[in-house]
Amino acid sequence: MPKKRRNCGRNRKGRGHTRQVDCSHCMCKPAKDKAVHRFSIRNIVDSGAMNDLRAACAYESYTVPKLYAKNYYCISCAVHSRIVRVRNNQARRNRDPPVRFSRRRDADPDAPNMRRPGAERRAEKKGPAPAAATETAAAEAAAPATE
Repeated sequence: MPKKRRNCGRNRKGRGHTRQVDCSHCMCKPAKDKAVHRFSIRNIVDSGAMNDLRAACAYESYTVPKLYAKNYYCISCAVHSRIVRVRNNQARRNRDPPVRFSRRRDADPDAPNMRRPGAERRAEKKGPAPAAATETAAAEAAAPATE
């Protein structure tokens, strides 16, 4: 019978046995090398209560601590909750890590916000900024007429 994956769905090379971990979704016990693991960093307080907390805080530069958790998922729960996707036979051979998205702070500040639906269309409808229009009009007035 042919093998579906070259690692047999595990990350256990040269080890006879690996410990079991709890799935964060259904609490089954997959092996640690077979489980899908994701590291999540979240604020302890949700964004709605964050403004209330800042207003009531006595310290100006207080940073709210974050919640760090490593979640393990069995394969069926990871596929069901779309943490990993099913890939076809040709795409399964691709072993490159997925493309990471850059953080929004590093992005171009003049670029329109692409997370809002229709932001690109609104930017096209606006046309050039008014300041740019006045600069071109001033440049045309200052240039001598050659006609």
